[in-house]
Amino acid sequence: MKKIRVLNVDDSALMRQVLASLLAKDQEIEVIGSAPDPYIAREKIKALNPDVITLDVEMPRMDGITFLEKLMRGHPMPVVMVSSLTEAGCQTTLRALELGAVDFITKPKIDLREGMDEVAQDLIAKIKAAACANVKREAVGVRREAKPLPSGSAMIKTTDTIIAIGSSTGGTEAVKDVLELLPPNTPPVLITQHMPERFTKTWADRMNGLCRISVKEAEDGDSVLPGHALVAPGGYHMALERSGARYTVRINQDPPVNRHRPSVDVLFASVARYAGANAVGVILTGMGGDGAKELLTMKQAGAFTIAQDEASCVVFGMPKEAIKAGAVDKVLPLGDIAGAILTHVSR
Repeated sequence: MKKIRVLNVDDSALMRQVLASLLAKDQEIEVIGSAPDPYIAREKIKALNPDVITLDVEMPRMDGITFLEKLMRGHPMPVVMVSSLTEAGCQTTLRALELGAVDFITKPKIDLREGMDEVAQDLIAKIKAAACANVKREAVGVRREAKPLPSGSAMIKTTDTIIAIGSSTGGTEAVKDVLELLPPNTPPVLITQHMPERFTKTWADRMNGLCRISVKEAEDGDSVLPGHALVAPGGYHMALERSGARYTVRINQDPPVNRHRPSVDVLFASVARYAGANAVGVILTGMGGDGAKELLTMKQAGAFTIAQDEASCVVFGMPKEAIKAGAVDKVLPLGDIAGAILTHVSR
């Protein structure tokens, strides 16, 4: 069995030691070395040719973001960022994902050893997903411009439509690529992206500045309105509810579903229940199978369902499981998904 060869890059000797110790517990992973800064990391990458790198954000001599940008330009490879939960840490991590990092883990604030033990399973899963990731996603295909929705009568037909999007690994950029093409008169959009607390607000605010629709982190009781996208908060499920003609969202901390909170299945199940055939379900890049079961429920309720294709995914786990379950009407490259949504809701 070929092991996943990992290089840990972090200026903290303790963090390098903790990472090596945690990863050594998994028989499919081999830590082949470590580096205290990007300059030494660069030489070790040349010498050792690792499959995956874990990369700290804050380091001496050269910060992690600058190193990542150089790495992705000259020698693209799977990178898992090691981030802090501060506001600055959130911003920097999102920038790393834009540059091509596959995923990230967050450092505990207090006890490093004990805190890292708690995220060990998540870290190992992310490294395994990264080892299979398509790190050249941006080079796949040509992004197409989606046609704007017709005004007037066409919008009257779509006022009850709900667009539900679920994603995980690689999803921060994939969701952005879809939302950026949607015009201001798009029907309401609900998004569940696997992400920790605090990161979802920073991400939503970031997208709000880039998109023609409004994007915000959802709060309990928020109205679901055309031209607006609501993002499930990290650590909370988001579900659609309906009272008469009015849609709202409910936010709760019920137990995780498919090991996730927020869970895509929770969102999709509620949309199937309350929107039925007046819905579009979209499942994007991500590891695991969250969303597949309830996307099928959406399809059986009459919704139009879309999955991102393998070539444009960072990780083809979630779309693959949905396709396998028979939950998908169309499998499309990322650049075609916004256009397909708009075509469907304009009918």
